[in-house]
Amino acid sequence: MPATYFRDDPALGRIEYRDRRRWLWLGSVVNPVIGFTGIGLHLATGNEAFLLTPLAIAYLLGPLLDWWLGEDENNPPEAIVPQLEADPYYRVLTWLAVPLHYVALVGAAWWVGTQALSWWAYLAVAYAAGLGSGLGINTGHELGHKNTRLEQWLAKLVLAVPAYGHFCVEHNRGHHRHVATPEDPASARMGESIYRFALREVPGAMRRAWALERARLARAGRSVWHADNAILQSGAITGALQGGLLAAFGWKLLPFLVIHNLVAWWQLTSANYVEHYGLLRRRLPDGRYERPQPHHSWNANHTYTNLMLFQLERHSDHHANPSRRYQCLRNFPDLPRLPSGYQGMFPIAYLPWLWYRVMDPRLMALEQVAGDLERVNVDPRRREALYRRYGRPPRPPATSSACASR
Repeated sequence: MPATYFRDDPALGRIEYRDRRRWLWLGSVVNPVIGFTGIGLHLATGNEAFLLTPLAIAYLLGPLLDWWLGEDENNPPEAIVPQLEADPYYRVLTWLAVPLHYVALVGAAWWVGTQALSWWAYLAVAYAAGLGSGLGINTGHELGHKNTRLEQWLAKLVLAVPAYGHFCVEHNRGHHRHVATPEDPASARMGESIYRFALREVPGAMRRAWALERARLARAGRSVWHADNAILQSGAITGALQGGLLAAFGWKLLPFLVIHNLVAWWQLTSANYVEHYGLLRRRLPDGRYERPQPHHSWNANHTYTNLMLFQLERHSDHHANPSRRYQCLRNFPDLPRLPSGYQGMFPIAYLPWLWYRVMDPRLMALEQVAGDLERVNVDPRRREALYRRYGRPPRPPATSSACASR
C-alpha cells in the first residue's frame, strides 16, 4: 500500500499525501539487471537471438510503455517534502542499486567469457551490459548530489563500473554551474548533432573534471595525484574490477569491456544531449549568467521511464534544486517538455534529421525563445543556416550622426 504522509498546518488544515508509486520505484533498482533477461532466455532455449531482448526492451518496449502509461504530473505538497525526504526507504533503494550494477557486469562478463558465442551475440551481450552500466551513471548522479559520506562513496563505487569516475566532479561543480551556456560541454547546442556533441562533450567533461579536482587539491596544498583525488579513487576501483575480470576470463574479455564502457558513456551523452538542447541562460548586466531555472532544462513526466531512472526526467526541478531527492522532484507548468521519455527520445536523437524536425520547432516556440535565435544556444557552425531558416532578430534603429555627436 502507498505510504501516507500528513501534516497539520494552522492555516491550511490537515495536508495529506499518498505516494502511489512507492513500490514502483523498485523498477529503478532492478533495471540494471534487465540484461539477464536475454542471458536467461538464451540459457533456456539455446537461441542466441534472445540475447537481443534487453535492446528490444530499451528501444521498443520502453517507448511503447511511456506512450501507453502516459505522463504523471503529480507533485508532493511542499509541506510534506521534509517527511518524504527523511523517509529512509527511498534512499535505501538507491543504495541497493549499487551492488546490482556489479552483479550485472560480472554476470554478463561471465557469460561471454564462458560461452561459445557468435560475434554478433558477443556484441549484443556487451551492448546490453553497457546499457545497464549507463544506468549506473544515473544512480551515481542521484547519490553524488547528496552530502552524506556514505552516499558520496557509493557514487564513486557505482561510477567505477563503467569507468566514469570523474562524473560527479564534473557534473556537480562544472555542469551545474555552466549548464545552458555555450561554455558547458555537456549542454547541446541547436543544430549540433548528437555525434558532434559527443566529440565535444566526452573529452570536454574529462578535461574539466581534472581541472576542477586539480584546483580543489591545490587549495589544500596537495598534488593532483594525492590519494584524496576523487577521480583516482573511483578509477582504482575500476582497475580492480575490470582488471579482475580480465584476469578471470582472459583477453577474450577485452573487447567486451571496451564496448561496455563506450556504450555506458554513450548513454550519458544521450541523456545530456536531450536534457538541455538549445536552451540558453540570459546574461546579466554584470556579464554573469542568470541562476539556472526550471525552464533551462527539457522536462518529461513520462511514467515508465521516470520509474526506471529514479525520476531523472524531471530534470528541470533537479537543476533548480540539485540536492532534492528523486521522489520529491516537481513538475511545473509551462516548462520545455519532451514529446517522449528518454528511451523514446534517444533513438530520435540518433537520426539528426529527425531530431531537428521534432525538436527545433519546439525549441523556437518556447515562451523564453519566442522565435528569437539570439535567445538560443546555437552551434556556431550552423548559425547562418539557422538564421536563413528562422530569420535574424530585428536590429535596433540606427543612431543618426547628429545624435551620436551630442
